[in-house]
Amino acid sequence: MRGSAKADVFAMLAHPIGHAKSPGMFNALFEERGLDSLMMPITCAPGEFDTLWAGLTALSNLRGVIISIPYKVPALAKAETAHPRAARVGAANILRRLPSGGWEADNFDGFGFVLAMKKAGHTIAGQRVLQVGAGGAGCSIAHCLAEEGATSLTISDIDENRAKTLAAAVQAAFPACQVSAGSNDPAGMSLVVNATPVGMKPTDPLPLPVEALRPGMIVADIIMEPAETRLLAEARARGCQVQPGQPMMDCQMQGMADFLDVDRKNRNV
Repeated sequence: MRGSAKADVFAMLAHPIGHAKSPGMFNALFEERGLDSLMMPITCAPGEFDTLWAGLTALSNLRGVIISIPYKVPALAKAETAHPRAARVGAANILRRLPSGGWEADNFDGFGFVLAMKKAGHTIAGQRVLQVGAGGAGCSIAHCLAEEGATSLTISDIDENRAKTLAAAVQAAFPACQVSAGSNDPAGMSLVVNATPVGMKPTDPLPLPVEALRPGMIVADIIMEPAETRLLAEARARGCQVQPGQPMMDCQMQGMADFLDVDRKNRNV
């Protein structure tokens, strides 16, 4: 039976929280596996984050928290230890309870993107990549693309300074990849990634000039809804291979479930 007094409790923190899909997805997973576990959506005003986190830490039966905007950076600061994926991007999207009672952080945005690409049969090593978007998810994805062996990575963002800062950080972490900030023109690229929210609404403009897309290019979009964004539809019509956003979330959830050890295979965490 789920939701007993002995249940393992998890939380998903965001502000606002109404768009969050993780609680529903994890509770369905718990139901499917017959686990006495539940995940609850929680939110607070940004100015109340420290107060909220003190309360979460005091909850001894709270085993983990999934983190979304705008708390990924401040949540990392609450961790005693962090996986290099989280430390190098300066943000966490999940924390789990340590035996000490403190927290361990990780970031599965880039992990989920890369795993989804691999499962779809796409190779990242050797690719010339254009990534549009240098925000939270984009930062994690950019590092993972370079780590996976992309030959070059051009990062474009409406905030040029943010793109330059991210490019410099990725270049320093992975010197074998040629990383730079640049325009959103996909000409000459072999892999194009939209890591922005542009495309969620029917009235949104395209995030890049699709006229420059060519057959054989791989075009990926991290947006989950709609399942096929206008960018992906335009890319498909031009003979490109396309990668939608839902598989990234599915793979990210797989990594998060393992990190949280929802099946309690590791009984000392």
